[in-house]
Amino acid sequence: MANTPSAEKRNRQTQKRRVRNQTIRSRVKSAVRKVREAVERGEVAAAQEAFKVAARVLDKASSKGVLHGNAASRKISRLARTVGKASPARATAASAKK
Repeated sequence: MANTPSAEKRNRQTQKRRVRNQTIRSRVKSAVRKVREAVERGEVAAAQEAFKVAARVLDKASSKGVLHGNAASRKISRLARTVGKASPARATAASAKK
């Protein structure tokens, strides 16, 4: 238990940050899940729109310090690759090369 006023203030700050971080992390997970689900259903346009939203949410989480910058970039990159593989234009271009 906090004994000094500064320690009590630190506890209050930590609790506020924990709640904020939980909210942001939850938002990130939801956005990423929506992209993956759209790709699984084969809805390319929906996946691309969901990716735009997810990339923005990941960048915001990174700027707020909830996610490390490199982790956010890695997640965005992997999502972009997943959405890119699902797009029909890329599939036709790949088959044309063969």
